[in-house]
Order: sequence, then structure tokens, then C-alpha cells
Amino acid sequence: MKKITIAIDGFSSSGKSSMARQLAATIGYAYIDSGAMYRAVALYCLENDIITGDGIIDTERLEKCLPQINIGFEVNPVSGRSEVTLNGVNVENCIRTLEISNVVSRVAAVPAVRHAMVAIQQQLGIKKGIVMDGRDIGTTVFPDAEMKIYVNADAQVRAERRYKELLEKGQSVEFDEVLKNVKERDYIDMTREESPLRKAPDAILLDNSHMTPEEQNEALLQIFKRITNA
Repeated sequence: MKKITIAIDGFSSSGKSSMARQLAATIGYAYIDSGAMYRAVALYCLENDIITGDGIIDTERLEKCLPQINIGFEVNPVSGRSEVTLNGVNVENCIRTLEISNVVSRVAAVPAVRHAMVAIQQQLGIKKGIVMDGRDIGTTVFPDAEMKIYVNADAQVRAERRYKELLEKGQSVEFDEVLKNVKERDYIDMTREESPLRKAPDAILLDNSHMTPEEQNEALLQIFKRITNA
């Protein structure tokens, strides 16, 4: 069967990464979490004082540092999952904190950052057989993707999911803080000048506000089968 490119876009904490990862595992495709790449850049910025906790970015310095920021992926031998690396160091756990969530949308809005990450993403998907999720995969990274999904869910629902996830990871957070972060990221993602979050004209809308993980995974699989005649 001829392999295709699958682009899954959507809002923060909409569950798109979990869905994309599961679909890739089910159909035997490679999975790339583009959001993790931007999170890794945000981590670099925080560690090198390029961005403040309030989200003020020294964009000139960030642009000069981009050639020194090497983003990669490695497979975790225990979980079998692909995890992101920053300059050769696995930072998968470090990038999943609320601290990173509070600044990543601002870092991702910097045009030079997006250009650099998009170039990497397009190279990763050149052979097809890939599932990639993010904010601009179906509109900018792979506008010709054969399967495009746009995931949405109510902000309150997404905040509840994110809050539960952070608590399960042992992080001390307040729900109101998580909800505020979700809404702020929505605004930044949708209003930035460079590759804003939007539904591609040919993308299929999937609102999973009231779907179980099993239901959303099955919905994606059925869409894939219909598109590929599997």
C-alpha cells in the first residue's frame, strides 16, 4: 500500500499528540511531535536567559543562536516512544512542564524559529509514511498532505485534561493557572503573523470534547482507512 502523509493540527491540550502517536503505532507509520520541537527551543531559551518568565524574548539573540540549537528524536527502549533531544540530550520530561507551556507559544511565534523548525519537519517527512501533529502541519509544513485533521475541544475540557496530566506527573499546579495558560496559548497561536493556527480548507474537523480516547482513536483510524481504501 502506498504510504501517505498525515497532518493533525489543533489547539493545545486537545489530545492531538496522543491521537497521532496511537494512529502511527496502529498503521506502522513514523510519528513526529512538532510541538515538542518548539518546546525544546523554549527550554533552550529559558536555560540561556533568552526569554524571561514573563515571555519577553531577545529575538535578535535567539536568531543568532538557532544554528546552535540541534533538535532530534530518539526511541525510548522501554516505552518504544520517540522522544525529543536538544543538542544530544534527551529533554522529553523537561519540556512537559507548565513553565515551558507558559512561554512556548511566544517562542513558536518568532518567524525565524518557525522557518527553522518547518525546514526540519519537511525533511523528516520527505519519504511519507509519517504522522505529524502541531499547529500548522496541514497549512504550512505539508499543505499537500493526503489526510488532514483539525482537532478542537472546549477550553475548559482541555484545561481539565492538562491539569490532570500535570498532577499525574507530580507537578504542583492550580487549575485556574492551567486554564489561563490554555486560553493564552489559543490566542497567541491563532493571532501570530507567521503560520497561525487555522483549519486547512480540506481538513476534517474532529471535536473530541465528549469523546473517549478509544472513540477518537477509532474515528481517526476509520478516516485513514477511507482515504487509503485500506
